[in-house]
Amino acid sequence: MSGQAPLDVFIVAGEESGDVLGAGLLAELKALHARDVRFRGVGGARMQGQGLVPLFPMEEITAMGFAQVVAGLPRILRRMGETVGAIVARPPDVLVLVDAPDFTHRVARKVRKRLPELPIVKYVAPTVWVWRPGRARAMAPHVDRVLALLPFEPEVMHALGGPPTTYVGHPLLGELASLRPDAAEAARRAASPPVLLVLPGSRRSELARLGATFGEVLERLRAEVPDIEPVLPTLPARRAQVEAIVASWAVKPRIVVSDEEKRAAFRIARAALAASGTVTLELALAGVPTVAAYRVPWLEGRIAPFIIRVKTAILPNLILDEPAMPEYLQWHIDPPAMAAQLARLIVGGPEREAQLAAFARLDAVLGEGGEPPSRRAARAVLETLAQRRRVA
Repeated sequence: MSGQAPLDVFIVAGEESGDVLGAGLLAELKALHARDVRFRGVGGARMQGQGLVPLFPMEEITAMGFAQVVAGLPRILRRMGETVGAIVARPPDVLVLVDAPDFTHRVARKVRKRLPELPIVKYVAPTVWVWRPGRARAMAPHVDRVLALLPFEPEVMHALGGPPTTYVGHPLLGELASLRPDAAEAARRAASPPVLLVLPGSRRSELARLGATFGEVLERLRAEVPDIEPVLPTLPARRAQVEAIVASWAVKPRIVVSDEEKRAAFRIARAALAASGTVTLELALAGVPTVAAYRVPWLEGRIAPFIIRVKTAILPNLILDEPAMPEYLQWHIDPPAMAAQLARLIVGGPEREAQLAAFARLDAVLGEGGEPPSRRAARAVLETLAQRRRVA
């Protein structure tokens, strides 16, 4: 070693998905940097496994719904003060803020006032292309660089006056081997009975809103394709709720809860019925033709047309800028039409081939085949640090 002090990285993540992203970033920073790297801040078990020294448990700043935010506000504000205080008391070389925008954007603003020369990187662009576009310009004074997961986000951020934004790639690009079938699995995908993935969501509210609808779609589908093998992957914590929901379904799926079982099912599935979300991108990358649906509470559904800035809620469609995956949203959810469309995807024909052709274009659009997203992210962090030092 050269005798230089280790690179000091302060990183904050407030959700499980952020912990996954953060852990990949920390691993690549250790691999790329010429000298030792030390990590402190806020993160979960995965980031701690990479050497993060936690300031407090990540769960202290995780709040999903409005009621949880209100109930936990005093605690969240206290933890925000502790986070900013720790950064100011011992300034790191760089501050990285992962997702959790309501918390991390406020931390960035407060730190920039106290430490104007500290490089600040935001990992995961806020969804300004969906709603509240003013967030992009509001970030610009206190964030030096945004690391985007989706290829169209740098252009959107630039058009809205946001900070410089670098596309580093979606983390699913690092998991393609576990999503795509080998020869034997491809043969099973084409064989009978066809495996149908049923994915009504991972949150309690999603399951409650879509459970009955998905059960009706399966019942109608069986009338058109009698011999199907439905598989429903879910989280261990949601198993009891899922079992209660499917108890009334005429067609009972096989429930799987481990990530290994889920990925194995993705590799052999002929088609899928899925709630809108990241899972639709997983399915597209796995080459599984899909019918997607989503339903929000009544009031949100009435307000959404006035504030939402995109025409689709489906990630592959957004990325490809085309309606590759059929979607049934809110007032347009139609079980008979969804079942008929699924039947055509299972049996095969133009609709199935059109989806597969669109999915094949995703690799090029997403930049698959280059460096893993976590390595690109680490390079961008180090480049931002170097640029900031040169300016200083």
